[in-house]
Amino acid sequence: MGHRVGSAPLLLLLLAFCKGRIVRVPKSPLIRVEGTETVIPCNVTDYDGPSEQNFDWEFSQGTDFVRIVSTWDSSFTSQQYQKRVSSREIVLRRSSNNAVELLIRSIQPIDQGEYKCITPSTDATVQGNYDATVQVKVIADGLTVSGAKARSSKPLKLSEGDSFELRCSASTTSSEHTHLQVTWELKNGPAWQEILSLTHEGKFQPSPEYEERYLSGDVRLDTVANDIYRLSVSQALPLDEGLYRCLVSEWVKGADSSWQKIQEKNVEVASVVIQQTALDVLIATSNMSVTERDSLDLTCNITTDRSGIFQAQVTWYFSESLDDTLSDARVLLSVDRDSVVSNSPLISLSHMDRNSYHLLVRDVGVEDSGYYFCQASVWVPQHNGSWHKVVEKTSSPVSVVVTALELDYQIVLNASKTPKFSDDPTELECRIVNAQNTEANVRFTVSWYYRMRLRNDAVVTDELLATMDADWTLLVGDKSRQRTQNGEIIFSKQAMGTFSLRIQWTSEADRGDYYCVVSAWSKHHNNSWVKSKDVTSALVSVFWATQDYTLTVEAVKLKPFFMAGHTFEMICKVSSQNIKTPRYSVLITAEKPLTDQSNPNGTTRIISLNQDSVVRLEDWTDQARVDGVVLEKVQENEFRYRMYQTQMSDAGLYRCVVTAWSPGGSGMWREAVNGLSNPIQIDFQTSGPVFNVSVHSDNPTVYQGELADLLCIVTIDRVVLEPDDMSFDVSWFAVHSFALDRAPVLLASLDRKGIVTQARRNWSSDVSLERISPMEFRLRVHGCEGQDFGNHYCSITPWVRSATGVWQREPEIKSKPIFISVKMDVLNALKYPLLIGIGLATIIGLLSCLIGYCSSRWCCKKEVQETRRERRRLMSMEMD
Repeated sequence: MGHRVGSAPLLLLLLAFCKGRIVRVPKSPLIRVEGTETVIPCNVTDYDGPSEQNFDWEFSQGTDFVRIVSTWDSSFTSQQYQKRVSSREIVLRRSSNNAVELLIRSIQPIDQGEYKCITPSTDATVQGNYDATVQVKVIADGLTVSGAKARSSKPLKLSEGDSFELRCSASTTSSEHTHLQVTWELKNGPAWQEILSLTHEGKFQPSPEYEERYLSGDVRLDTVANDIYRLSVSQALPLDEGLYRCLVSEWVKGADSSWQKIQEKNVEVASVVIQQTALDVLIATSNMSVTERDSLDLTCNITTDRSGIFQAQVTWYFSESLDDTLSDARVLLSVDRDSVVSNSPLISLSHMDRNSYHLLVRDVGVEDSGYYFCQASVWVPQHNGSWHKVVEKTSSPVSVVVTALELDYQIVLNASKTPKFSDDPTELECRIVNAQNTEANVRFTVSWYYRMRLRNDAVVTDELLATMDADWTLLVGDKSRQRTQNGEIIFSKQAMGTFSLRIQWTSEADRGDYYCVVSAWSKHHNNSWVKSKDVTSALVSVFWATQDYTLTVEAVKLKPFFMAGHTFEMICKVSSQNIKTPRYSVLITAEKPLTDQSNPNGTTRIISLNQDSVVRLEDWTDQARVDGVVLEKVQENEFRYRMYQTQMSDAGLYRCVVTAWSPGGSGMWREAVNGLSNPIQIDFQTSGPVFNVSVHSDNPTVYQGELADLLCIVTIDRVVLEPDDMSFDVSWFAVHSFALDRAPVLLASLDRKGIVTQARRNWSSDVSLERISPMEFRLRVHGCEGQDFGNHYCSITPWVRSATGVWQREPEIKSKPIFISVKMDVLNALKYPLLIGIGLATIIGLLSCLIGYCSSRWCCKKEVQETRRERRRLMSMEMD
């Protein structure tokens, strides 16, 4: 314990020492060159008092310190420094609240010594250091810098792309170990711009503007002999013009091992003038006109003031528009600086002499009309064997108009085959006659058009049937696309100048006027084809007198009267006119009374027979009588319908719906006309039983979880039947709303064979359906929930056995709904939660009493004993 107490004052002393003020100056020694400007910084940190601190500077050469200058006492300066301070040769300037700089504008050997920076105390206690000393060493100036050319000499005149060298001499005789840094700079504006440096660490450092040229070797800095630094520039550019100087700085490594620049000198070496190469590019001829298939002759002349070794590169361009840029223009031919000409079959470029380049375009076409211009560039060789482009220029464009040769030809359209009536073939022939100036580089294509005949003054629209591209690819229009794919319409080229259109089976929709358009295409130099002319033929009419189709359908009932359970038989007789080789499709429909709720629309499609004699059941969905209907073809125009074991629900009006079809070509059938027969009525003249249905419940209001009973009661009027002669299909439905504004939901069903089917339910209640008497059916909802409320009704379908032993299905009957409400039993719902709450409250109260008693019995007693023992322990310590 005594050891811990003794270490505490030492720790506090260390903490106090660490928190004291700190005055800092640079590490000694500071090496400075005679006559240069010297700055000695000083700052203070970790101090108390005001934020702005004051500083005093003193100087010593080994004896006593002499006062130089102060920030707060104007009388602080000693007499020997008053003149230098007054003349501002020595200045004390503040850089921040806690930092100052002592500036000596031209340091001399007498200024060599120790400089002390002192801060007066503003702290509450004395702690830290209040001054710091730095030694300054003044050395003689041993740096000499000179240029290879005198600044007063004439400017160095160069041409663009030439090379030049500049030299600078730099050396030092300093007594210290110093390094030199040499930097070449250029002034072609208001400020000097750095080019390339050899740093004091021996590294080459280009400026960002010259980095790419330095890496390529166009700008270099070399050391030649002793103390000579050479700047080499190849491929001189206009931006290289200006005044060049050599900037040399001397560096020494300080006490903190960092490099410090102690002085800097420069010398202006030379003034460089870059003369740009002059270049003129001119096309010898002005705007001109050339006839198609002649030759185009153009000459590009270039003149330049460049002397010495150089090469010219010439490129010819073509542009369709005067507003196009050079990047949009098309290159025709070019000759590079090695006089290599790019090849083209119809275009040639020849080098007439050093300054003339001749362009010849043979067999020009209309597509050659446009603007022609040439671009020339001058290249000079470099020291590394490469070539540099010094100037480039583009001539003014020359407009060339190519006059096309007029193609002359006529078109004749004939109808080699015309239809006399529908489904006959039609063939049209489009022929080129009297063609002139149509040599091998002209190609003909055709387009076929159809024009509908209108009886009024409506606007006539021409519809494209098919057209050909320049490569004779057939493009079919919307009107004829499907028929062309089926082979009903054929487009063909019979000969070099003959085209044909054939319609295999002409329909009424094909009647109208037809014409063809023959297009002439000319071939360009790039092997592309361009349309040059269109010639339209006269109209050819495709028309014939037609008579309207007629179709008569008669339905005949074979048996005038029959009873339920017997077979119903009906004959459909068909006759037609003006239809070529017709075939018929037949559909049997039935119009049921509106009391038939299974068919609220009134008309049912029963069975059909198509034109290929394929039978199909339409809306006949009675699985028990799937084979109960038959439709068959008796003769070419006579069809028979049979319905076996007829029932009361089959009563209604029956018709034959017939469609006449004629051959449309390619095995396809075309619909001609439709017909509807007279109705045949099935009416069972019997006084059978009349069924009624109702629902009943002794208790329509139930509580949740209870049982709901509903009865579906069937009654009979007119005829009394034995229970074995009747049966029922029963279904129960619910509409879960107060009003009948929702779709009914099936709860359960019981068919006449006693099979019960329950619907799926999304809640826990369950339903059961049973027959409790021949005419009563009970629905029970077990464990009712809130979702079981709503209107409930039953639907029955009676089945009655006739005297012949055949079961007849009667129409479906629905009862009126009864509303079932489900209430909540509040007492039973709250009984168990109340009992559980009372029990938990009682248990918690007893536990609270038990915990209080135990706490007062043991916990408080233990606390008193500990208090007494603690007092005894304290007394013993005092005695000790």
